[in-house]
Amino acid sequence: MPAPRCHARRFGAAALLVVLSLSTLAPSAPAGERWTKEQANAWYAKTGWLVGCNFNPSTAMNQLEMWQADTFDPETINRELGWAEGLGFNSVRVYLHDLCWKEGSEAFCQRIERFLKIADSHGIGVMFVPLDGVWDPFPKAGPQRDPKPHTHNSGWVQSPGAEILRDPARHDELKPYIQGLLTRFKDDKRIHAWDLFNEPDNPNVSAYGTVELPNKAEMAMLLLEKAFAWAREVNPSQPLTSAMWYDDWSDHDAMKPMDRFMTEQSDIITFHCYDPADVFAAKVEQLERYGRPVLCTEYMARPRGSTFEAILPICKEHKVGAYNWGFVDGRSQTIYPWDSWNRPYTAEPELWFHDIFRPDGTPYLPAEVKLIKQMTGGE
Repeated sequence: MPAPRCHARRFGAAALLVVLSLSTLAPSAPAGERWTKEQANAWYAKTGWLVGCNFNPSTAMNQLEMWQADTFDPETINRELGWAEGLGFNSVRVYLHDLCWKEGSEAFCQRIERFLKIADSHGIGVMFVPLDGVWDPFPKAGPQRDPKPHTHNSGWVQSPGAEILRDPARHDELKPYIQGLLTRFKDDKRIHAWDLFNEPDNPNVSAYGTVELPNKAEMAMLLLEKAFAWAREVNPSQPLTSAMWYDDWSDHDAMKPMDRFMTEQSDIITFHCYDPADVFAAKVEQLERYGRPVLCTEYMARPRGSTFEAILPICKEHKVGAYNWGFVDGRSQTIYPWDSWNRPYTAEPELWFHDIFRPDGTPYLPAEVKLIKQMTGGE
């Protein structure tokens, strides 16, 4: 969690001429090289404003339940992406997992292909996330444990797990996964982008902080550097990125090394922000200085003031891609807030943290759905 047919009808002849002219100025970057600004902006002129959600079907607690053969659920995926189409969403950000590749790469790719066909049938493209540094650092293939009741993302797992991340000598075990995946889908127009590594150095303090690697940031940086190098060797037709997730980005030289690396290696600039409108707008202004397309690949936490009403208008005005976290209330339990790891909840919170729909497709807040459709030009 991608060029679908839904984008072309939103732009007229004048926009098409801009795309064609930009394309002539932005030849494909040679293998191993970052896209030029011109190439990146030509790509975004072609795709149009990307708006959607981080998608995980309600029947899956984590990436493994979504993608493993025994729990892959195309019927639910099709139904829920139909609701996304109804909102006017044209892109979804979707997490993968290295263990699914290890357990059977060809079968995994076939399920990815099926997912892409379903998404495309709804006019929705995909941004895939192969690696993830958040939540449980000890993933295991096979049947997953049940979610911890009333707890936010109680079963989400990292990719790779700590056993590989802690040992730089084992990082190369992921090269066949990254390069095999990108080689298979490098020219697939249904894929919008590759978000190589989600929040690589997240310490997961409130959830798994006591068992996280003490040098996680250092190890994650080594793996992130390799992931970009492996991906550049493949030279996909889709842009590469990795999103900054927490810092002050007002001064490039003062940013932490990982964030500087992300901005210097990503073809398009991506970031996460769960803060209110004023903070969000300031971050957008800080990141626009790079002269590349800017996409917010995670936002929307209602109790924190990060709402559709507050954030979507800013994104549309600045043509910042917008992917809210959560879609349908389900086994990931992200209607509950982050503090549910340390504070007991016994029933549905009065104000949902994430998610838009109940499992039967009923909107949690009908007025919110109406606003989204107004912003996207949805049905």
